[in-house]
Amino acid sequence: MEVKKGNTTIVFENWVNQFSDALYSWALYKTSSKETAEDLVQDTFVSAFHKIDSFKGKSQPKTWLFSILNNKIIDFYRKNAKIKKHEFKLSEKAGFQLSDNLFNETNGWKTREIDPIWDQEEELLDNPEFNGVMAACIDNLPEKWKTAITSKYLTDKKAKEICQDLGITVSNYWQIVHRAKLLLKECLETNWV
Repeated sequence: MEVKKGNTTIVFENWVNQFSDALYSWALYKTSSKETAEDLVQDTFVSAFHKIDSFKGKSQPKTWLFSILNNKIIDFYRKNAKIKKHEFKLSEKAGFQLSDNLFNETNGWKTREIDPIWDQEEELLDNPEFNGVMAACIDNLPEKWKTAITSKYLTDKKAKEICQDLGITVSNYWQIVHRAKLLLKECLETNWV
């Protein structure tokens, strides 16, 4: 559905009426702040309005708007992260490699102990400070890894589509996602207090 110049305002008003509540709910879920959610949705519609000529109808309008909103959410946390990007680092644990030394040779857990960082009373994704640290950790991933993670978990793209976007094989994609998750875990355990 390509938007024509003459009916842009009408189409856009319909989108605002149709998708505002869903966008607001998602932004509120991701930020836990009514004011921030309202601002992010407003910014999403402003950006969409200015870029409406680039909307070619290859995706649903709702998908396009959610993609813009997800980028706004990432930018919000990136800007508000308390720890600057250069301060994010992996711990100096001897021998840390991109492998999951969590399982023994029979594929059972090596230890049942839970790192206290993950044993929280609240949902960590409801915590704005945690989300800021998470956004900074994601931002520090290698570019393909960051794209794979954000596409999979923030925009809910399918693996096949992500592989096409990145020009990689499916097995390479799953390896990238696995390694990115391990690196994120390490970054969060090092930088989340």
